[in-house]
Amino acid sequence: MNSDKRPGQNEEAYWLYGMHPVRAALANPRRRIRRLLATRNAAQTLGETTIEAEIVERRAIDRLVPADAVHQGVALLVDPLEDLRLDSLLRDDATRVVLVLDQVTDPHNVGAILRSAAAFGASAVITTWRHSPPETAVLVKAAAGAFEVLPYIRIQNLAGLLEKLHEHDFLSIGLDAEGPALMRDVPHDGRAALVLGAEGKGLRHLTRELCGTLARLPISPRVESLNVSNAAAVALYELMRDA
Repeated sequence: MNSDKRPGQNEEAYWLYGMHPVRAALANPRRRIRRLLATRNAAQTLGETTIEAEIVERRAIDRLVPADAVHQGVALLVDPLEDLRLDSLLRDDATRVVLVLDQVTDPHNVGAILRSAAAFGASAVITTWRHSPPETAVLVKAAAGAFEVLPYIRIQNLAGLLEKLHEHDFLSIGLDAEGPALMRDVPHDGRAALVLGAEGKGLRHLTRELCGTLARLPISPRVESLNVSNAAAVALYELMRDA
């Protein structure tokens, strides 16, 4: 099932934390769950769950998560999700919009992008194995539940991905501050792949050349650019509002 999986990928179980990520993981039938720890108050807030909570003191959870983590008294030991096949996703007629990330490395930004992608009805977020964050508690928490419902697919080669998207009738739209057209003016009555570049650097030269078209957002000249996760949300709104 894992044609895009790289040898040596980290498959170790890890601790999710926070009410929203834990609830979303518990509701996900694809998620393998090992243990649920909760304070007495947090267990009451969670209510009935598919796995019995081990009641612990808050300091027991403090020891399992990063020092600055807001865990809200709950932690869930999970296995990483199994990868989904890219080919089956692209062959599915219901797949109309996907996001492609070109070396977006900050897990907080990727999590926020996943959340926006889920909110606006995209089918997946696709990135490369190198220069992208793996599945971690930080990424999953930043996605605020979206990680459990939206595929996060990592592939070997971005150029090959864009070629494959074109073969499956996707228009690849690179978001670029120097794009010749505004995002809202790009015709997209078929399938579309929104391509976003790295924080600060934007799209790489080769990626820009391989995109079917380039588009920009109508931002004020008082600012140079938007944070990549904010830009993703605005671009998705422009892309989906006439769908």
